[in-house]
Amino acid sequence: MLKNVPAIISPDLLKILCEMGHSDRIVIADGNFPSESMGADCYVIRADGHGVVEILDAILELFPLDTYCDKPVSLMEVVPGDPVKTPIWDEYKQVVAKHDPRGADCFTNIERFAFYEEAKKAYCIIATSEKALYANIMLQKGVV
Repeated sequence: MLKNVPAIISPDLLKILCEMGHSDRIVIADGNFPSESMGADCYVIRADGHGVVEILDAILELFPLDTYCDKPVSLMEVVPGDPVKTPIWDEYKQVVAKHDPRGADCFTNIERFAFYEEAKKAYCIIATSEKALYANIMLQKGVV
């Protein structure tokens, strides 16, 4: 056990977060995201039973967002014409604002298939049980 590490952060995830360097990216994926196929060339950490919001909050306790880029947080854009609503994005913005003074200004949206291509280059993908649609989020690590 360690002090001040959120309990939801598994030993494997803690190791990954420590290994990551400046500008490396991590994806926190919803339950529908093809984590294993997208993560064929990176680490995939299972976080079954957990949602994206709680994982995001725990990671940002330990993980600085990149201040050398304008938008270190990327969301998967809703496909045009898809009637899905994304209220979870508001929760993400609240969590990020708690940990980074730029708040909502950290965010950008990436077209669905472009997001998949970027996810393939991530250092790690965390596969959650999140049920919300378009709940995938990518973070770019900064410096301590």
